[in-house]
This record gives sequence, structure tokens and C-alpha cells, in this order.
Amino acid sequence: MTVETVIVVPFLVLLLVFVAVFVHRGVDARLRLDDAAHQAARAATLQRTIAAATTAAGDTASSALAQAGIVCRAITTALTGTLAPASSVTVTVRCSVDFGQAALLGVPSTRTLASTASEVVDTYRSQPAGATP
Repeated sequence: MTVETVIVVPFLVLLLVFVAVFVHRGVDARLRLDDAAHQAARAATLQRTIAAATTAAGDTASSALAQAGIVCRAITTALTGTLAPASSVTVTVRCSVDFGQAALLGVPSTRTLASTASEVVDTYRSQPAGATP
């Protein structure tokens, strides 16, 4: 019985470590993606046009995820809402997260995560030239 325990316990510990790493990567990626979505939504509300807001949201999300160390195979952002004062802008960020080392556990090496965040456009912001309130 002791010999079997000595042989089996290291494998069980190794399996536990792999599972812990996989779970940690998933939770960390989710938290970082939520933060990136909030940053992207805020960056979008600072712009004057929808095209500029969409570009700012995408750039901000990509930058935030890169700085956080999250490796995404593909990042997409979608923006809804208007930039009128006191309206809200919603940004959805999707990221295909790479779980490379978790493949040994039989888990897919990538997983697509999505996060949505909304921000309110400042009520007292100035309007672009020629815009009607």
C-alpha cells in the first residue's frame, strides 16, 4: 500500500497544479477582460463621432489587454449607443484567450471570452461645431 501511495501521490499533485494553473488563467483573463471593456467604453465616450469612438474603443481594449499580459489570438470590439450628452455607450470586447499549457489536461487551448461595459457620456460636454442639441 505504501509503494502505491508513493507512486500515485506525485501524479495527483501534478494534476492539481495543472488544474490550478488553468483555473487561475481563466479567472485572471476574465478580470483583465472586464477591465479592458471598461477602459474601452470610457475611451469611446471621450470621442465626438461614432467612427472615432469605435477606433478608440478597439485601440484601448487591445492596449489594455497587452499591458495586462493577456495573449489573445483575436480581439474584436462592438460599440452601441450614441455620443449625445447624458446618453450611454456600450462596448463589448471579445477575446480568444490562449491557454497553451492547459492542453495537457485535455482542455481546449483557446477559449473565447466576452465582456460588456457601459459608460455615460458626460452631461455637460460641448457639442461639435454645427451640431444641434
